[in-house]
Amino acid sequence: MAITRAEERRLLSGAEFEAVQASHHPELAGMAPEQVRDLARRLREQRNRLRDQARAQRRARAGRADPRSGHAAEETGLSRRKAAIAAALRRVNGRIERAAAEARAGRDAARLRQALDRRRDAPVHHPDPGRTAGDGMRPLGNEGRMTGVSPGTVGSVSAANRAFQGRADAG
Repeated sequence: MAITRAEERRLLSGAEFEAVQASHHPELAGMAPEQVRDLARRLREQRNRLRDQARAQRRARAGRADPRSGHAAEETGLSRRKAAIAAALRRVNGRIERAAAEARAGRDAARLRQALDRRRDAPVHHPDPGRTAGDGMRPLGNEGRMTGVSPGTVGSVSAANRAFQGRADAG
């Protein structure tokens, strides 16, 4: 579930809230790339610190480690604070990725323009095709078997054979 700005203000201390507040849209979009990287580093450090504190409290409650402080009921607050800072870090990392993608797209477009210019400036290469066919091949006539019998005669011969065979079978 998303954490609202009001909940962030309630959960986080002053320095934590300032870093998280800077990760929201209008402030994040106006930052220089080095400021965004610095903000990501600070948020990462805060998230890791809260993660380690929550882990230590869980280990102490389970009896695997000595308790570092007597505030065992704070673990839910720590995990919510860590979630708020992690969400801010995701926003900042997304901004960094978008900036890197824009830079990559610009570099790629420049390289493609350079390649196109090189291709246009290159001399045209059309090699000599060598000997060609000229007029091409001459058509051949149809050499199929030609009979001098008309199709009507073929049919009458078949009918005569059929009639003869019928008379021979009947008689």
